Amino acid sequence: MALEGLHHITAITADAPRNVDFYARLLGLRLVKKTVNFDQPDVYHLYYGDETGTPGSILTFFEFPSAAPGQTGDGEVHAIQWRVASGDAIAFWHHRLGEAGIATERDDRYLSFADPEGLTHELVVVDVADAPLVAQAPDVPAEHALLGFEGVRAYASAPSGSARLLERLGLQPAEPDGVWVAKGAERHAHLRYDAPPGPRGRQGAGSVHHIAWSVADDAELEAFREHAIEGGARPTPIIDRQYFHSVYFREPSGVLFELASRDIGFAYDEPQAELGRSLKLPPQYERNRAELEERLVTLPDPRAGA
Repeated sequence: MALEGLHHITAITADAPRNVDFYARLLGLRLVKKTVNFDQPDVYHLYYGDETGTPGSILTFFEFPSAAPGQTGDGEVHAIQWRVASGDAIAFWHHRLGEAGIATERDDRYLSFADPEGLTHELVVVDVADAPLVAQAPDVPAEHALLGFEGVRAYASAPSGSARLLERLGLQPAEPDGVWVAKGAERHAHLRYDAPPGPRGRQGAGSVHHIAWSVADDAELEAFREHAIEGGARPTPIIDRQYFHSVYFREPSGVLFELASRDIGFAYDEPQAELGRSLKLPPQYERNRAELEERLVTLPDPRAGA
């Protein structure tokens, strides 16, 4: 039993329409679920990923329209790393992002940029056995598409304090110092701790809210929950998130961890071919559909005419 890399990463946006335009149109990810925040149903929870919403490709956003810009600092994820296949893919994204007015930093195997709200992304050329997780975008050639997560980078002033918990969860230390790898039978992902530029930051628009590691089912959730307790964490009970079941806890360096099951999936309430096209509501909010549809801002359809 091992964590199969990352399941998803969740961030915050203050502008859902612009968020859809950037991630689904410009980055070529598929909008695989358009739903609402389980705890605040008058705002969106948007999910992007590969064509089928495979764990390891899922980037989600809570929409808080009044959120001020975030400021990354100690105890927070400050960069999301994606895999790409080649230096040619790096060149493609350098050109595509530049044409859209997005500043980049690059070399032959690496490219860094930020979304319109300041969330940093890094594209890295890697040679791994993990299956590529690709969305179908008409103007993004498959050979240049994003291939799923390579990992995340977080700021931590005392990363050694997280070692006990990470070891109990089965992550393995790697080179250079401060890197930990979750490696399952089919997928892996890394967590890298960097020295923080200052004190704790402030979550807001453009901030990562939490990262979720991938487990098989409720039985594994219970087992890893016990491992988290042994590592000194205080995990929640299992929570039903409709498309997966989850356990949450904060690790000693400050990053909010989730363990999420991969046995349900996003086709739970709509056919795979229709993923992301219509608003899907948790059952407890279905009676409020008319009110919510009126209140929620209209989003662009990135696959209109597809």
